[in-house]
Amino acid sequence: MDASTAGRSARALELLHSMTYFVPETQDALIGAGLEGRACYFAGRAAPLGAVGAGVVTATFYNFNIELIEPLIPAAWSIVSPEKVTEIRYRAMGDAYVRLLGDEVVNSPEMSEAAELASIAARGIPVVDGRPLYAAYTDLPWPTDPHMAFWHALTLLREHRGDGHISALQTAELSGIDALITHTATGYGFEKEFARKRRGWSNEQWDSAVQRLQDREILDSAGALTDHGNDLRALVEDITNDLALAPWAALGEDGAARLVELALPWRQELLAQKVFPDGIFGPAIKR
Repeated sequence: MDASTAGRSARALELLHSMTYFVPETQDALIGAGLEGRACYFAGRAAPLGAVGAGVVTATFYNFNIELIEPLIPAAWSIVSPEKVTEIRYRAMGDAYVRLLGDEVVNSPEMSEAAELASIAARGIPVVDGRPLYAAYTDLPWPTDPHMAFWHALTLLREHRGDGHISALQTAELSGIDALITHTATGYGFEKEFARKRRGWSNEQWDSAVQRLQDREILDSAGALTDHGNDLRALVEDITNDLALAPWAALGEDGAARLVELALPWRQELLAQKVFPDGIFGPAIKR
């Protein structure tokens, strides 16, 4: 198993994890518990870290403006405890999988097989060193239902990879907003306006960061990646893939291929049901 293949496997499964941020079950359940608006996202994802402050969330999520987070965290923990938020989120995800994929898929041998394969990969991560979000999720108990064991394993793999990606971005001297802008420019990230608004950056902050990236010859005058910018983003992805190789190496090439084969129809079902609204992702990720 080489790092590039591992990276492609991870990206093929990404939407089956990130659906949690778009399905109404998660938002509705957390609102029902007393949270409001964007607090559902920040508290939902950060809850396994405990009752942390805005600085920790900003550091571990990386490309958000702290000004967006400060009014919401740590205030959310005075409304719902981190433990309760995690419980609600996992229960909501179980409901979402059943609604979107159906009982037949959720209870199928294929789901059990996918859960086993994803679990082998997630359990194959050797250490938690330098992986704060991943480490927080490893402290949670493994779900017993196959579809939730599958989602939990994907979550571990996603946060492990994400923590390593931050290390790669730091190596490339790309700040959170720099990372967001350059990723958007690749066509694989969010659409520009969705990225800017959802991550809490003003037009002035965004334009200032674009100017800095142009001064570094990472972006051209039109805001597109230069050859140097493309090389830098490729380096970031290569480092990310290298740092995320361990779980996929534990699963092996045949196991990874089988996991992707099992999961791709479910990914397509999410896209067919428009779980992810139009205007979010760039053109490359839609293919």
